Amino acid sequence: MIRFRSLGSGSGGNATVVEATSGITTTRLLVDAGFSLKELDTRLARAGMAATDLDAVFVTHEHGDHIGCALALAERDALPLWMSRGTWRAIGGFSAPSGLRFARDDEPIAIGDIEVLPFTVAHDAAEPLQVRCSDGGTRLVVLTDLGSITTHMIERVAGCDAIVLECNHDLQMLAVSRYPPSLKARIGGRLGHLSNATAAEILGRCAGPRLQHVVAAHLSRENNSPALARAALAAGWHGGAEAIIVADPVTGFEWLRLA
Repeated sequence: MIRFRSLGSGSGGNATVVEATSGITTTRLLVDAGFSLKELDTRLARAGMAATDLDAVFVTHEHGDHIGCALALAERDALPLWMSRGTWRAIGGFSAPSGLRFARDDEPIAIGDIEVLPFTVAHDAAEPLQVRCSDGGTRLVVLTDLGSITTHMIERVAGCDAIVLECNHDLQMLAVSRYPPSLKARIGGRLGHLSNATAAEILGRCAGPRLQHVVAAHLSRENNSPALARAALAAGWHGGAEAIIVADPVTGFEWLRLA
């Protein structure tokens, strides 16, 4: 059985806890740790956990709102820390923590009761990897920080039971925002962030009868709104707008369970 929750999602920081239980064992994986160590501890406590309850950390890429305190967390609590070699090089990887492990595209990783499948995405980072997590029966996809659709990504996402999907911006809001042209071009570019429209296209191409939960994540405070994200995603999923959860930058979202 898998359940998952966000500790916060947005440009100020991202972290998702994935928990799998099998019999008498439970495994907890933290996907990204994009906050200060103190703030992450506070957010874990709010969710009824401590860092010592975690079994591993997976960092999707080197941008600060995702890697955050991951190195300090892994060192302090002696946690295995997974990332790509490109991510490690991008942060200047000199003194590796003892628990550092390297993830590769399409190579499954066994972390207790969770099988993690990393896969590459189109984003302006050194070697970004998003993840599909499975307990052998159900599959959760965490898909944030990418700018465009690739066949490889769609194939890894298709048929999932739940998806945490970036809905960074509304195209019109971004176009008229106060952002400088260079930043607008970066966000809206092929290696930037997902618009509501592109996120909806992804959902429409990967949603199947198994899909139980859809979460809109990483919304821009300036260039999007929960109502716009929900409306866009509703077109690609039978659950309708009212069933789509929007991850809050401060509180994330509460535990969601996969049956």
